[in-house]
Amino acid sequence: MDNDSTIAYIGLGSNLGDRAGNLLLGVRGLMESGLVVTRLSAIYETEPVGVTEHGHYLNMVAEVRTGNITPSQMMARMIRVEYLLGRRHKFLQAPRTADLDLLFYGDVIIDNDFLKVPHKSVHRRKFVLVPMAELSPHLIHPVENKSIETILSEVDDLSSVSRWNPNDEIRQHEAIHSTDDRAISRSTSSSKS
Repeated sequence: MDNDSTIAYIGLGSNLGDRAGNLLLGVRGLMESGLVVTRLSAIYETEPVGVTEHGHYLNMVAEVRTGNITPSQMMARMIRVEYLLGRRHKFLQAPRTADLDLLFYGDVIIDNDFLKVPHKSVHRRKFVLVPMAELSPHLIHPVENKSIETILSEVDDLSSVSRWNPNDEIRQHEAIHSTDDRAISRSTSSSKS
């Protein structure tokens, strides 16, 4: 293993199109950009925070091991992955096919116009804290000086975060089509009378 490597955490989110597929393509993009993905959290379905007109998100966190790249270089690679997955605007509160955020880069602290590490909202957002706590509950936030587990237990965010089950979406899809089929069948039989 490379002695110069650093463990970093990247948050991935999607609320447009094939949300789960977008997350998996995001992970693949990270790997193809030279990052070693060592662990992935489960996927969570989450309420949008601060907006009402968006659909629910799918979110997860990837633990990656970097070798000889700076946090800025990592961020540039992540922006390229977002772009390749169809994201054209990186502004707050916009629906997105893929959103990749550098949450932590070892215990490095950076605060400039291009990059803020740890990510400025990590300690306020359950959709990040829940998958982070799954992967690394005892990681100490270098600014808050508290573990992820402690921050999660104290967070004020009341939004819904639940483990995503793809079978639930399949059942919902089948139920909708079953209802549509029954309505068509009733319509057809009544027109024959």
